[in-house]
Amino acid sequence: MEPALQLDTADGVATVVIRNPAKRNAMTTAMWRRLPGLLDRLAADPAVRVLVLTGAGDTFCAGADIGSLRESAGESQGLAVAAEDALAAFPKPTLAAVRGYCVGGGCQLAAACDLRFAAEGSSFGITPAKLGIVYPASSTRRLTGLVGPATAKYLLFSGELIEAGRALRTGLVDELLPAGELDKRVAEFTRILASRSLLTQAAAKEFASGEVRPEREAYWAERARDSGDTAEGVAAFLERRAPRFTWSG
Repeated sequence: MEPALQLDTADGVATVVIRNPAKRNAMTTAMWRRLPGLLDRLAADPAVRVLVLTGAGDTFCAGADIGSLRESAGESQGLAVAAEDALAAFPKPTLAAVRGYCVGGGCQLAAACDLRFAAEGSSFGITPAKLGIVYPASSTRRLTGLVGPATAKYLLFSGELIEAGRALRTGLVDELLPAGELDKRVAEFTRILASRSLLTQAAAKEFASGEVRPEREAYWAERARDSGDTAEGVAAFLERRAPRFTWSG
């Protein structure tokens, strides 16, 4: 089977599956190149409310395909950063569902998601120090924001893998599940996310990303006034029913 990014969409949830079983789902140059365009298409689709990123089988992603690094390390890193940035900028909630190895470029992609749920037995690591590669500044800042300077330095200086329990304690993982319960929990939680106000989620995602300019605050205030989501949420609460939010970006 050729390496590919497989897409499945159902009930408002788009699931992107990293599939390269011969190399533990390592990302090829073509896969890095395809991801931003795929994300742009899903961002523009009003039927998509949530994005899940996962790996085929029992591995999330073992990083970049070393063959592509041998061909052109600089190009491969540039494509990886572009894919990571596109994932971080995706305007809807994103969740990485991790089992097995989440290493190198795979950990880079997981860190770019809003949330990370992992199965027990998963391993996490960032390995540029084993290859003599300078890890990108934007990726380093994102990792440090998640786990703090000390853990970021531990991972980047050593290239060693950490187990899922430590990843949970340091903030790299948000929920840790028994291996057989990961898919069920991801499906349950993404249903919750898809039922909530995308207006709220999109604004919160932008506000949480860093300092927000006054004009962006004004933009979201205007969207809130015009969207109808607030009125629907209040009405649903008073009528004791599930809200039917319609804002889609």
